[in-house]
Amino acid sequence: MEVMLRMLFLPSVLWTSPTADPLHWLKNISTDLFRSPGDIILGGLFPIHELTSNLSERSQPDDVYCDRLNTYGLSRALVMKFAVDEINNTPDLLPGTRLGFEVYDSCKQASVIMRPTMLFLSEKHSRGIRVLCNYTGYSTRVLAVIGPSTSEMVSITGKLFSFFLMPQISYGATSEKFSDKMLFPSFLRTVPSDKLQAEAMVHLVLEFGWNWIAVVGSEDEYGKQGVLQFSMLAAQQAICIAYEALIPIYSDPREAVDDILNRINQTKAGVVVLFTLTVATKALFSQVIQKKMKAVWIGSTAWALSEDITTLPGIQTVGTLLVFSNKNTQLSHFEIYAQQLFTLLEQERLQENSLDPPTSPSATETEFPLPEPCPDCWNLSQANMTMIREPQLQRTAFSVYSSVYSVAHALHQLLGCSATLCRRKDAEFFFWQVLEVLKNVSFTINNTKVTFDVNGNPSIGYEVLTWRWDRDVLRFQNIGTYEGKLVLNRSLIHWHTENSQVPNSTCSPNCTAGQVRRVKGFHSCCFDCIDCKEGTFQNNTEDFQCTDCPDRQWSTLRSTRCTDPTYHYLKWNQYESLGLILGAVLVLAGQAAVGVLFLRHRGTPLVQASGGPLCGVALLSLTGGCASLSLFLGKPGDAVCRLQQPFNAFFPAVALSIILAISLQVIYVTEFPGVTPSRLDSLRGPGSWMVVLTLCSVQAGLCGWFVQEGRPLSEYVSRMRITFVETFLRCEVEPMVGFGLMYGFNGLLALISFMCTFMAQKPAKQYNLARDITFSTLAYCVVWVVFIPIYTGLGEMNKSLAQMAAILLSNLGLVAAYFFPKCHLLLTHPELNTVDYFRTYLEGAPPPQDGQEQ
Repeated sequence: MEVMLRMLFLPSVLWTSPTADPLHWLKNISTDLFRSPGDIILGGLFPIHELTSNLSERSQPDDVYCDRLNTYGLSRALVMKFAVDEINNTPDLLPGTRLGFEVYDSCKQASVIMRPTMLFLSEKHSRGIRVLCNYTGYSTRVLAVIGPSTSEMVSITGKLFSFFLMPQISYGATSEKFSDKMLFPSFLRTVPSDKLQAEAMVHLVLEFGWNWIAVVGSEDEYGKQGVLQFSMLAAQQAICIAYEALIPIYSDPREAVDDILNRINQTKAGVVVLFTLTVATKALFSQVIQKKMKAVWIGSTAWALSEDITTLPGIQTVGTLLVFSNKNTQLSHFEIYAQQLFTLLEQERLQENSLDPPTSPSATETEFPLPEPCPDCWNLSQANMTMIREPQLQRTAFSVYSSVYSVAHALHQLLGCSATLCRRKDAEFFFWQVLEVLKNVSFTINNTKVTFDVNGNPSIGYEVLTWRWDRDVLRFQNIGTYEGKLVLNRSLIHWHTENSQVPNSTCSPNCTAGQVRRVKGFHSCCFDCIDCKEGTFQNNTEDFQCTDCPDRQWSTLRSTRCTDPTYHYLKWNQYESLGLILGAVLVLAGQAAVGVLFLRHRGTPLVQASGGPLCGVALLSLTGGCASLSLFLGKPGDAVCRLQQPFNAFFPAVALSIILAISLQVIYVTEFPGVTPSRLDSLRGPGSWMVVLTLCSVQAGLCGWFVQEGRPLSEYVSRMRITFVETFLRCEVEPMVGFGLMYGFNGLLALISFMCTFMAQKPAKQYNLARDITFSTLAYCVVWVVFIPIYTGLGEMNKSLAQMAAILLSNLGLVAAYFFPKCHLLLTHPELNTVDYFRTYLEGAPPPQDGQEQ
């Protein structure tokens, strides 16, 4: 039904107007499959047949028989014909110049491929190769050769073509040796080299953590070079080759394969890399199926999509197959072309009414001295379209297609062609000139850019496929790509293991990061794992000893590198910081409220008795103390650290100095009532200011000495002995004596104030100012006495938090105990804010001896 639908659709494609359909030229294509005349001739080498002769019995240089049709090779030959026909019908590529081609069968045999090779190198319009010292002016039968398909064949033809500098573009030879431009200067290819494929395989092995691998190749150029490349790259990545072998392809391989499989079982390698030709792969899997072996098989491009392997009975039982294929670019019109070609062949057979193919008038013995590559191919029909739709061809046809187009674009440049004409069409040029242009050609077809590097390799990568069976129907599941980097979708892989877990293939369990290997035995993959201690690290995965960290760096247990230390500090958005900030804001709000209230009542007896202007100074200093808490937050620096402790010691010292001055007034009026009235004004005025200034000067001197003796934070950090990866960084509290003197001085002021007022006589029926001083200084002392033992036992971050909390609590204690009672009186008992109620502290009058305190 599909064929019938395509046949119905085909005429509408072929007979629309040329301007409407770019495929209008299909109706005029030639049915000569392997030859086409032209101004410029290209040679093609394709494995159209397979060997049927027994070469071991060959004793004379007679003909070798290749009678078994290779439909895959034939299909690729048709791709070359399609490419040439398409180029000839592309008006802006080689305009006015017609490409021709001659295709011959290589049979994948040296004795067969040499005949068309020498024919291609024969002098133009002759059948012989002239022996010359200089071939610069030598004209050959063809200007470039497309093929052959395998590395084994290129190793035979490559040096001969390279001697003449005949451009040779292979669509299937992948051996890395051909990248050597000293040996193969005229060789290019449109498939990646095996070095890239080996790299891709190594990356795939590393992706799943396998390091105990068996590698099997076919005993030919492709297999030997592939195994060599993989083994070299694997060794660089600490992948051990548990077993390595080659499968014979020119003799019966069954005995060798049996031994290979037994050895693989003995090594217990769960992953096998196969760099093999199809014939060797088929021999291997035939016995794998018989032995019911299961493993992960990593396949090369040579057999990854081969129908000979996919149709083996029981192939779905061998385990998991992960294979590589050249990155696929579909030829959208090739299938339509092949349908038309086969239709025309059928029509010609009907016209001839004969099973023998017609002889082309131009196909004379002089022009085409070798036999027809495939006489029976004249019988191709629509029934043979299955070979065109084979997945293997669909994924590899572009390599042939791009080979032909590479030569066409090189000729386009060499002939000085534009979109309408070729300026040097009639000028004489030679094959070696084509080579020079071909090396630098760059163009885009089917949305794929084609270019060659200095080694003649293309700029394409691989697709990673897995074989997946859905109800016994095989499909090739694309699971990733490789273009210098492996991109893989693991979820698409269906493993053969229980629960579809990734199989294990290691000699020893992998060491975790930060462990080094202690090798046991001969293979580096068999080892014990030793932890790297703090201050040492695992430099490389293959290290056998841990490396000491360099100076100023450190590592944790089981580290793979040493790092510069990371410093943490109290950030503004930490929960602890936010809590302290909230507390500071509340205290500041209370201080502001007290300040506003006192300012409104600044001339009243209560404010005057409490210190007058000194109250304002005290409130400002306590506000500064709260604001100084910000010096503990954020990233510390030299300037911040120089100010942090002095500010937080000096501001409370101002308030405590004022409280002490008021305490002296209280003790003076209560203990020396006889002399107080005459000297009270001096004591409350200049005397108090003198006390405050003196005490603040002492504290300022202590703070200055602390700053001078301390070192900058940057110096402290630079001299720090690094034995950590990360730590909390706070300003250094050094010298500790200076720290103790600053805060000890504050404590001494609070203690003296407390002692002055603790036993002071309470004035009857008057405000008890001594009580406020007693409780405020007591609260201050208690906070800092509790702080000292707690502080010494904390870590660096908690020390900062504890000091901030102590500063905030002591500040709150001073405000709450000294100022809040007065605010309460102002707000709730304003009638008591009289001179009589504060007479003792305002005038120094002796307190009444009877009555009760209010």
